[in-house]
Amino acid sequence: MPGLTLPWFDPTPPTAEQCVIPRLIDLHAARTPDKVFVRFENGETWTWAQTRDRARATAAALQARGVVKGDIVAAWAPNSAALLQAWFGANYAGAALAPINTSFRGRLLEHAIAKCQARLLIIHPDLVERLEGLSLGRVERLILTGDATNTLDLGLPIEPALALTGAASAYVDVESQPWDTPVIIFTSGTTGPSKAVMTSYVQEWTTARVTYGYMTHDDRMLVNLPMFHVGGIAAITAALSCGGSVALFEAFDTRRFWDIVRETGSTVCSGLIGALTTFLMKEPPRADDADNPLRMVTLSPLNEDTVALAARFGFDYVSGFNMTEVSGPLICEVNETVMRSCGRIREGMECRIVDADDNEVPHGQPGELIIRADSPWTLFSGYLGDPEATAAAWRNGWFHTGDLMRRDEEGCFFFIDRKKDAIRRRGENMSSLEIEIEVSAHPDVREVAAYGIDLPDGEQEVMVAVAPVAGAALDAQALIEWLIPRMTHFMVPRYVRVETELPKTPTNKIMKTGLRAEGVTPHTFDRETAGLQVRRQKLTVA
Repeated sequence: MPGLTLPWFDPTPPTAEQCVIPRLIDLHAARTPDKVFVRFENGETWTWAQTRDRARATAAALQARGVVKGDIVAAWAPNSAALLQAWFGANYAGAALAPINTSFRGRLLEHAIAKCQARLLIIHPDLVERLEGLSLGRVERLILTGDATNTLDLGLPIEPALALTGAASAYVDVESQPWDTPVIIFTSGTTGPSKAVMTSYVQEWTTARVTYGYMTHDDRMLVNLPMFHVGGIAAITAALSCGGSVALFEAFDTRRFWDIVRETGSTVCSGLIGALTTFLMKEPPRADDADNPLRMVTLSPLNEDTVALAARFGFDYVSGFNMTEVSGPLICEVNETVMRSCGRIREGMECRIVDADDNEVPHGQPGELIIRADSPWTLFSGYLGDPEATAAAWRNGWFHTGDLMRRDEEGCFFFIDRKKDAIRRRGENMSSLEIEIEVSAHPDVREVAAYGIDLPDGEQEVMVAVAPVAGAALDAQALIEWLIPRMTHFMVPRYVRVETELPKTPTNKIMKTGLRAEGVTPHTFDRETAGLQVRRQKLTVA
């Protein structure tokens, strides 16, 4: 069956002029220098000419600090002018940017810093204190994105935000190619510690043109997905590819979403994922709901709330399937009505559903989704510093997604589950192993099982079952209070079961299937009922 043809996407491999970010910025700065490219949350704007000049000035500053083509610059900051400047500046210098999840702390943070192998870390001042006591890998220098708020001594130079701006005249031009790497994006760690995905300009361009290719030079893209996720990067790349504009916000805000759409004149949106559509549907109806400029949205999953939301607010929608390593292999028709579909195979891709031995399974039966592309550099080139994981993922010449799906006779794909244990909470995928490592560090915990409890909207809540060490009286609320400052906020369990013993298989492995099936039992502790709220740290963006 031929791949689905999209009216806005040509699978012909792009040239350097079409996909390399510095060349795109230079092109638009020459054609429409005074057109606004980006509007930030604080109201600041950059024209295309200003974007080019800032990027070159930042590249000059990075080059003055020893950054050369092929290097990686790490950045740990929220969506902001500083982060965008760091990304474009790194690319102009021929380097890749490795944006790190701002919720990371402890082991996850240390792992990410070590994995990206950067010598320079651009960091929000409020995050510096989280580095205390951690191994910083190869990092030799920090550059702050704003005014310093602490005097922590980490034993290495810490420069002010002004260090991000050099003399544009000192910039030395670097010629990058379509197969070079613009960004290193960390996976969500659904099957273990996060892996550092090496992308290419071709891959990011393709993802943008497939997922958001309906965007034109007259559109403004509301980007409220973080730039440390592929959704945020691809949405901005979509605007770069067509000469459109961006409204860049730090995070999704249910209460202000439609006000922001109207205030910024956003006509397209970077994505409503997971429970976000449900959150918007639960907002009280207003007479002016449909009076907004939004015309098209990329969202998932495709369900009844999706259709109802689009009808209520008067926009069209597209859905599909993507992950950090690929480039939109499955895509739905505009306003698809097959509920819970991940779409069909798009033109330029091959997808199969296979068993554990890579043999294709019949339609309707579950199996793992594997992918390959017709054109080179369309998929990621590998996991940085992890050749074993790269080889395992590319077994038999196909990329193995680790996602279980089924395919119907009409060619629609439907997601079933992760092949390995994983939990998805409010748009964040997480590894049960990472949660178990943190919980098991408590001195009174002998064994632990972490798993997801399904919610009606397709999301999950984190639940752990724990057994105490001999003689210990393990208190569930005290355990949560102990975990909150030690864990990424979205990983902190909502539910805790304390049991004398956890069920085991004959080989002494904990039987999560039985625990998951039992769900929330009468004696399960619920931190929300107990009034223990856990929220993402709000960072001030200048």
